Amino acid sequence: MSIYDYTVTTESGDTYSMSKYRGHPLIIVNTATKCGFAPQFEQLEQLYEQHKDDGLIVLGFPSDQFHQELDDSAKAAEACRMTYGVSFPMHAICEVNGANALPLFDYLKAQAKGTLGDNIKWNFTKFLVTADGEVVKRYAPKTNPLKMDLSLILK
Repeated sequence: MSIYDYTVTTESGDTYSMSKYRGHPLIIVNTATKCGFAPQFEQLEQLYEQHKDDGLIVLGFPSDQFHQELDDSAKAAEACRMTYGVSFPMHAICEVNGANALPLFDYLKAQAKGTLGDNIKWNFTKFLVTADGEVVKRYAPKTNPLKMDLSLILK
């Protein structure tokens, strides 16, 4: 299996294959609009704007697993756009841990095993993925996105 074998759903309910992003470095992050770390949306958007010409894609996956998200995917995405200026792709609300976790997040956690434990502890856990689909780094929720080492995924 690779990251490109998974399907995900956009905030509007459209499903697509992650293979859409083959050849692009990725930052994948579980988000929550009512979380104290929500200002990280601004830094993630800054990175996206700064490096999108290099192919970088930021993918936001809202989760209410920690009870800090709106109950509607489209409303959550709209809040990100209106409050933080987010223009990167947002997805349907999902779980990131447990039996109902989005399979993509099970894969990300397995590939980054040992770096921060088996489960995602909180919102704004960030994963760096190379253009070849290799998960190379997992960052804790408290890590400011501007402090991430993007040289691991950008050429």
